[in-house]
Amino acid sequence: MWSGRFRQRLDQAFESWQRSFPFDCRLLECELESSAVHARALARVGVLAPEELEAVLSGLEQIGERVAGDPELLNNDEAEDVHHYVEIELVRQIGDIGYKLHSGRSRNEQIATDLRLYTRAAIDEIGAALTEFIRAFVDRAEQAGDAAMPAYTHLQRAEPVVVGHWLLAYAEMLLRDRARLEDCRKRTNLCPLGTAAVAGSTLPLDREFMAQELGFAAPTANSIDATADRDFLIEFLSVLSLLAIHLSRWAEEMLLFATQEYGFLHLPEAYSTGSSAMPQKMNGDLLELVRGKSGRIIGQATALLVVTKGLPLAYNKDLQETQEAVFDAAETMVGVLPLITKWMQTVEFDLERMLQAAQSGSMNALAAATYLVRKGVPFRIAHEQVGKAVCLALDRHCELEQLKLDELEQIDGHFASDFYDFVKLENVLAIHDLPGGTAPGRVRQAIASARKKLLEEEAHAHA
Repeated sequence: MWSGRFRQRLDQAFESWQRSFPFDCRLLECELESSAVHARALARVGVLAPEELEAVLSGLEQIGERVAGDPELLNNDEAEDVHHYVEIELVRQIGDIGYKLHSGRSRNEQIATDLRLYTRAAIDEIGAALTEFIRAFVDRAEQAGDAAMPAYTHLQRAEPVVVGHWLLAYAEMLLRDRARLEDCRKRTNLCPLGTAAVAGSTLPLDREFMAQELGFAAPTANSIDATADRDFLIEFLSVLSLLAIHLSRWAEEMLLFATQEYGFLHLPEAYSTGSSAMPQKMNGDLLELVRGKSGRIIGQATALLVVTKGLPLAYNKDLQETQEAVFDAAETMVGVLPLITKWMQTVEFDLERMLQAAQSGSMNALAAATYLVRKGVPFRIAHEQVGKAVCLALDRHCELEQLKLDELEQIDGHFASDFYDFVKLENVLAIHDLPGGTAPGRVRQAIASARKKLLEEEAHAHA
């Protein structure tokens, strides 16, 4: 591609070492698509005659078809990168006309364009898979009805909540991830074609036409920035990192709740493994791998930041090192999401065990304090008085509502017989009756709201 300037051949070890084709071959479809559009732009300014354009477009299509039929064709020791591979194959098929395709462009703009096409497609694929994962939470929340469980703070039982309320907490954080992906897509969806090496093409190419043909919102605004910019990759991996953190938190809680100590759920056998030594074991390997792969994705985001942090404008060969990080993170997430969606659809929750846990440990203590507040007791005093009642219940080895009325009256004279109905589980749940609260009616509203958001996401994705 550039041998005219050099008097010596490349060192063979260096030549092999610096090649990117073994990994950027993933971009072949993007390269063929963007090259076809560039060819049409060349024809519009007279660089390619109509018959030459037809030959180039046919040749590009044949390259795609041949590789699709035989992926082993990508095992090519001659090509330096995916751009070089396409040029070699095109010339092999249509002769020297194939060399015309590189008129008015540079590999700098080609890789920038291909990576934007790849990232945009990855966002769409991951976004669709994430939507299905969120839907699984909403479905399971609806299926759980008004079933209750303990909510935790500091890993200690805190207050009872509706099971659906707990599941929707994950749906909410994942909906934010979905929105972040869409936001990242907006900044990704700009077309570098026509920016050439750094200063812009020397041919009067129609950049608006090329952007439109590739489905981009607009051309990039500055040729220097277009070839140097990898912000969209950093943003993409940052979004994936936060998503991975959320998946890791979910996996950790599922693993905890699957232990015999909690017993809130039963691991799906289809997504678990056993022990080679202990016959009784069932291990949540899918969840553990999700937790582990989150570190892998975060690591790739860190690698991307470090590679780009000290680079002067515009293109530098260092940027080649950003590609594998993006491919690995995207492909890892693409592999994870369908599996955890199926896991979430098939996991069995032990609602009876959850219910029992929701009614032990004086988790109605805040409701008890609220009872006193409604009797006119200042909250701080009510808090202290109920704390004394909790201590008494601990001494008696009973629950708060099992204390006798005279025992409660000795602590605070505002306690009366209506206290016992007030701190029943259904009433404890019901008093959290405000938007975002765990009152069963509010949870049903939240489920309907989440379904509406999912429909809006789907409509936006297909618009």
